[in-house]
Amino acid sequence: MGKREPQQNGNILRFKANVIVGYEKDKQVRSSGQLLVALRLDSLKPIQLKYGDEIIISAKYTEIEPPYNPAEFDFKAWLSHQNIYHQAFIDQAHLIKTNNNIGNPVIKYALILREKQVKKYRNLIKSNEAFAVASTLILGYRADLTKETLSSYTKTGTIHALSVSGAHVAIIYVVLDFMLMFLNRNRSLKIVKLILICTLIWSYALLTGLSPSVVRSAIMISILITAKVLSKNTNSYNILAFSAFCQLLYDPFLIWDVGFQLSYLAVFGLVYLQPKIYNLLYIKHKWTDKLWSFIAMSLAAQIVTFPLSIYYFHQFPLYFLFGNLFITIPLVLMMYLGIAVLVPWFSFLAPVFEWIINFTNSVLKWIADLPYATFSSIWINLPEFILLSFALGLFIYGLSNFNKRFIFSSLLIFAGYQVLVAYDDLAAFHQQKIIFFSLRKNYAAAFITGKESILVTDLKITDKNYDFFVKPALTQLQINNISFINLKKDTVLKNFVLRNHQLVFHHYKLLVADERLNYKKMSGNGVFSSLWISGNTKFKLERLAPEIKYKNLIIDATNKDYKIEILKKTAENNHLDFHILKKNKAYLVQLTQ
Repeated sequence: MGKREPQQNGNILRFKANVIVGYEKDKQVRSSGQLLVALRLDSLKPIQLKYGDEIIISAKYTEIEPPYNPAEFDFKAWLSHQNIYHQAFIDQAHLIKTNNNIGNPVIKYALILREKQVKKYRNLIKSNEAFAVASTLILGYRADLTKETLSSYTKTGTIHALSVSGAHVAIIYVVLDFMLMFLNRNRSLKIVKLILICTLIWSYALLTGLSPSVVRSAIMISILITAKVLSKNTNSYNILAFSAFCQLLYDPFLIWDVGFQLSYLAVFGLVYLQPKIYNLLYIKHKWTDKLWSFIAMSLAAQIVTFPLSIYYFHQFPLYFLFGNLFITIPLVLMMYLGIAVLVPWFSFLAPVFEWIINFTNSVLKWIADLPYATFSSIWINLPEFILLSFALGLFIYGLSNFNKRFIFSSLLIFAGYQVLVAYDDLAAFHQQKIIFFSLRKNYAAAFITGKESILVTDLKITDKNYDFFVKPALTQLQINNISFINLKKDTVLKNFVLRNHQLVFHHYKLLVADERLNYKKMSGNGVFSSLWISGNTKFKLERLAPEIKYKNLIIDATNKDYKIEILKKTAENNHLDFHILKKNKAYLVQLTQ
């Protein structure tokens, strides 16, 4: 078993397994690597698996599938950055638990302890959503947060508060430093205080899963307080670089981790940019000055991470400043109360803790629902990301050092970025194309003219498959008007006609054969660009009149696997081009260049 607890969703248990031994022709072979396992549990007697359990599985593992549709999330690349390339889907009957536990005893103890604390939260907190937020925020336990809550935190730029990060560790350090003030009397007691704080901070980091941002913060705080006790000078950039070096030395694949990248960028922004923004204004009033300090911190972190955020997440929270200023106090209170209620004597504070979580969620939801709360569907490619990053970096450095050359260079690079963006926008305005999406059990084809699309599909807008496989491509192509059409319903729209099993879009002609043609013949004549086979139809290609011609065959995922194989062989025997829209790349028809 991997370094985390198995994650259960319904009757499917998913976990990462470290492979130690394999079998070839009854011969044991020492192996290494990781495997992603999806286990279907027995509904009557589900097996209990924990971190470190040694198991034997009988399974045929397969390679992680690549993305098949434009702009689809690249799950294969994401797992490869964790050194995982294969997966296995098994039933519980194909798994044997050896009753040996070969996990790291320290990690095992931390996970058991966290499980106990999560159970305490479950007993003390009534609201499921408040429980999920508490478990995620305090303990780093991946609870099932609703889409609405996740959206609220994302749209307000406060998603960092939901994951245990450096800010959480810093809050704990402030508490520990205050509680252990009595040890500041002499050097020996200061060393004792140093050991206690470092031990407790690293224990908390271990308890919450050792995420990159937590480890980074733990390393930096450990070095800073050690230097303080030993009366040594420190350099924030060196400490930041050293912490990154330590993590990459342990796991080089972290360099590709989005959390790792954003965490170090944000801290670099705080170290380099925050003082410069703060010094722009001199404020005498104490509390106004503190408010300005918080604003400077939020601006610094957001500015530095801005290009990477829109490159990965394609959106920018407009009210991030408002959201971060609001959540500062509730976050501190939630951290203090969340830890306090785990202590038996303070469990009576649970209702207050729950109320603060619910209040915070409701306010963030209100902010997220404000007009223009977020700019979404911002898609930039790699060259545009590089140009934007360079332009921003040079501009900040030029302003900080009053260097006209750097400022002028940044403006030139930004102009180049704008040219690329304008070109993309112009291309989107003039585009005419068809995308036949590769799905698992459904069909979907987008007929695109400019920034409008007619989507012929049996999916609904609320369907997860639409969100995951279809929507990303349409948002990347800047589509802002989508008409949902079912293949079985005759429809006439601008540049689009679907009638009598024929679909015409501009000059592209499709002949549709679905279950409505079961055991029927199709007569007449005509020349079509493609023949679209759908609905696992019993219609046979031999039943087409000889006068009906088509250039290629499109076979969607509504057809059963055996049917797809039959159609594939028929197409090969007749030397026809064919496109199978199941476990293959989507089929793109470019009507204009």
